[in-house]
Amino acid sequence: MVNFGKKLTADQVPEWRGYYINYKLMKKKVKQYGQQLQQGEKDRRRVLKDFSKMLDDQIEKIVLFLLEQQGMLASRIEKLGKQRAILVEQPDISGIAELREAYREVGLDLIKLLKFVDLNATGIRKILKKFDKRFSYRFTDYYVSSRSNHPYSQLQQVFKHVGVGAVVGALSRNLVDLQEHQGSYLSIYDQPPTALKDPIIDMINSSVDKLTRSTNFLRFLGQHALIAQEESPSTAGEEEIEDQKYHFISLMLNLVNTFLYMVNTYIIVPTADDYSVSLGAASTVCGVVIGSMAVAQVFSSVYFSAWSNKSYFRPLVFSSIVLCLGNVCYAMAYDMNSLTVLIIGRLLCGLGSARAVNRRYISDCVPARIRMQASAGFVSASALGMACGPALAGLLQWRFKIYMVTFSQSTLPGWLMAVAWLLYLVWLCISFKEPNRADEVNDTPQNSPSGQGVDIEQVENGLAQPLLGDSETKQNEEDDDDDDEDDSEECAQDSRKPATSIGSAYRLLTPSVKVQLLIYFMLKYAMEILLSESSVITNHYFNWNTSAVAIFLAILGLTVLPINAVVGTYISNMFEDRQLLMASQITLLVGIIFSFKVTSTYSSIQYVISALITFVSAEVLEGVNLSLLSSVMSSRLSRGTYNGGLLSTEAGTLARVVADCTITAAGYLGIGSLLNVTLLPSLVICAASIACTFLTYNSLF
Repeated sequence: MVNFGKKLTADQVPEWRGYYINYKLMKKKVKQYGQQLQQGEKDRRRVLKDFSKMLDDQIEKIVLFLLEQQGMLASRIEKLGKQRAILVEQPDISGIAELREAYREVGLDLIKLLKFVDLNATGIRKILKKFDKRFSYRFTDYYVSSRSNHPYSQLQQVFKHVGVGAVVGALSRNLVDLQEHQGSYLSIYDQPPTALKDPIIDMINSSVDKLTRSTNFLRFLGQHALIAQEESPSTAGEEEIEDQKYHFISLMLNLVNTFLYMVNTYIIVPTADDYSVSLGAASTVCGVVIGSMAVAQVFSSVYFSAWSNKSYFRPLVFSSIVLCLGNVCYAMAYDMNSLTVLIIGRLLCGLGSARAVNRRYISDCVPARIRMQASAGFVSASALGMACGPALAGLLQWRFKIYMVTFSQSTLPGWLMAVAWLLYLVWLCISFKEPNRADEVNDTPQNSPSGQGVDIEQVENGLAQPLLGDSETKQNEEDDDDDDEDDSEECAQDSRKPATSIGSAYRLLTPSVKVQLLIYFMLKYAMEILLSESSVITNHYFNWNTSAVAIFLAILGLTVLPINAVVGTYISNMFEDRQLLMASQITLLVGIIFSFKVTSTYSSIQYVISALITFVSAEVLEGVNLSLLSSVMSSRLSRGTYNGGLLSTEAGTLARVVADCTITAAGYLGIGSLLNVTLLPSLVICAASIACTFLTYNSLF
């Protein structure tokens, strides 16, 4: 990954070179401002004024050129529209073909303009980030809020590309109207979206999506997995390598593993309190029973992520065996009358968590063209497992004995999952195909993407050297190095390396990303409190039986996919991610507040409504949060052991551990106090995350 200064120069349209942001000049100015402040030549206020004016001038230059190009494209489309009207009256096959090609040429120029906007928007973000880092000052917040909210805002033209959407719509409509498969449809608006097959339209839509981060349900859902997606099409050689590694049944086995693990996690929730009581413990010990699986998962995520660097088959086999043994221990704890064995069983289940392997397999072995679908499948499998777990617990309402082994609503979930993992292990051994590791691209910088021991970037630099004087070359290299350092990225030789430890991964996180991980921790904490204590709370206040709790939890789980469909298809295209992020946090806070018991009576209606508000808002928040996180997290965190998926998993798992421990600790104060005591930390953490979001709001773009 080259630094942005080089990328900006390489990707510029030559004839538009004078209209791009002068990133190199502004970078030098930032450096000069730092020196002037140190030497006392300028005060901070003067620096802020000068830098603001310089950036305003740069944005004005960009916007005026953008408006000019928009007008030219609109004029060309208008002229072509007149030709199209004539051809409608007097059809001519050759004329229609020529007109379609003319529209496509306009489409290619529109794509160039969209890339122009994208590069400049990135340059503005980076120079603001550089200024903040150099002076330890939150200038970005001031600049973005003051410019974007002003009625004469030119910043909105860049970040919202006002007017470009109309050109995109006009071009797309006219192209589709010229297609031969239009048939009997009256217009583009009467056709199903799948009818829009022109490759130019696909390219335009792809450029718009990249620029706006707009999304549909599939893309929105797939981003939840935090699996790296390719920004550009693969080469033919890379596609061939990907196809050789891809095996559909192996992908299905990974998705089934994800589904079964989530079922395994939540199948015990409706009965964990009864099981604890039957072993002589308090009902609130269910927090430890449920949370022990999450405790072990904190460690298993790391070693499974590291193991997946070498193999996918062996860790999946190990996972299945450990999960089978863990569920047998969980089921046998009743006849052994041992709470220790019960907790050991759940710890073994947590140690068998192979979600890091499942995610890594999709990232490494699924071709880029279907990776988004596979990522969405990963998230869907998790959601369905979350809903099916409690539902299955509600069906297992039998009690019988075979020899000395007891089968009841408490032990049957363990036996059922042990059998499921055993069958899965057999299927895994028969059908899984280990991909060929020799075909993978080496991440080390000394190897080029083609596998040779020469860095292409170094070759290009070497060829360019004779054309420059030594002093000029040295100065350019210093400027490039300064660019990398100020962006908190490593030098060229290190920029492609994945993080090698949790510490190095943490150092790659920007303040806004840290806030998003805090939000993820908060929402997982709130959801775990709601789900894990649901059986104890509903039994204490409403006398619900296991079946009623199971149905309630299953209904909550089934809301995941519909809610994400609504958000991903409609709401995310109507509002900015940061707006949804703030709104869903506030709604979650309202749900938590409404959950408190503040009167002498506590009705089931209040509990159900507050639970729905809390759970649904947490689901919306998780989707928006991970969607935004997947877009802004460092590319170095998309691969290696310590990747972005692992960091988010660890944050969520730690939240579950803390929440379950809170339930058990609060149990010592009495079941009557359990609800309010466990909700109080949720309230505090949620309020803190809202405050942090507010402080970093203007940087979330």
